[in-house]
Amino acid sequence: MTELAASPIGAHVPVAGGMATRGLAYAADIAAETVQVFVSNPRGWATTPGSPDEDAELRERSDLPVFVHANYLINLGSPDETIAERSATALRHALQRGAEIGARGVVVHTGSAVRGGRDEGLARMRALLLPVLEELGEQVPPVLLEPMAGQGQVLCATVDDLGDYLAALDWHPRAGVCLDTAHVFAAGHDVSTPEGMSAMLDRFGEVAGAERLRLVHANDSKEACGSNKDRHENIGAGHIGSAPFGTLFEHPVSAGVPVVCETPGPVAPHAADVATLKDLRGGPAAD
Repeated sequence: MTELAASPIGAHVPVAGGMATRGLAYAADIAAETVQVFVSNPRGWATTPGSPDEDAELRERSDLPVFVHANYLINLGSPDETIAERSATALRHALQRGAEIGARGVVVHTGSAVRGGRDEGLARMRALLLPVLEELGEQVPPVLLEPMAGQGQVLCATVDDLGDYLAALDWHPRAGVCLDTAHVFAAGHDVSTPEGMSAMLDRFGEVAGAERLRLVHANDSKEACGSNKDRHENIGAGHIGSAPFGTLFEHPVSAGVPVVCETPGPVAPHAADVATLKDLRGGPAAD
C-alpha cells in the first residue's frame, strides 16, 4: 500500500495589505504549511478584483496549498430571491478568484432553509448551486461544502445530512466537503475522544465517501456537544480537547487531507495551535 503524504497544517490568514504580501508573511510567522484566505469582505456582498502580481505570487507557491473561504452571507437555500441571487454571484466570484490564486478549493457553508422546511431548502440549493458547478466546471476549484453547527433550519449539520445534500446535487464530482470539528461537535457528534473522532470519520466514509473530504477545519469548541452553537476555541482549550485531533492524521478518511485552524488569534495563539497539531501529527514535515 502506498503511504499517504502527511497532512499539511496551517490556519486562516489575514490578507489586508496584500493577498501574498500579508498572507505569506503571516503564514511564515506561524509556520503554516497550508493557508485559507478570504477574497472579499466575508460579511458584505461587495466583490473586489485581485492584484495580478499578488495573485501570481500566491499561485506560484506550489509548496503551500491555498484554500478560499467564501462570503459568510451566502445562503444556498434561501427563500429570498435577492439573497439567492447575491449568493450565486458571490460564490461565482469566490470560485473565479480561487482560480486566479491557484486555490485547491472554495469553502462555502451549506446554508439554511430559513423557513418552509429542509426539503424545500434543498430544492432551492440544488437550483442555485448545480448550474454553478455545471457552468464553471474545471475552470475553477471545486466547491467544498461545509456542514454547519445545527442552528435553525440548516440544510446540513451532521455527517448523515451530507447524504441528502450530495444526492440533491446528483453527487456532482466538483462538490467536495470541508469538515469543521467544532461544527460537527455542536451538531451532536461527540468527537471529544479519539474513539468519537474515529466514529465520526467512519460514518463520513460510509455516507459521503473518503474522496469527498478535501479540507478539515481543526477547531476546538467553547460550547458543549450538541449545543448547535458555533464558537471556536484554541486547540486543547475547549470541550473537544487536543488528543482527538491526532486521529485526523491517522484515520484512512482524513489522513493526508489538509488541516486549517480557524481558532482565536492573532499570531502567537495561531502558531501554538499549528505547533500542537504538528506534534499530534508526528512524523516528517508535509511536502
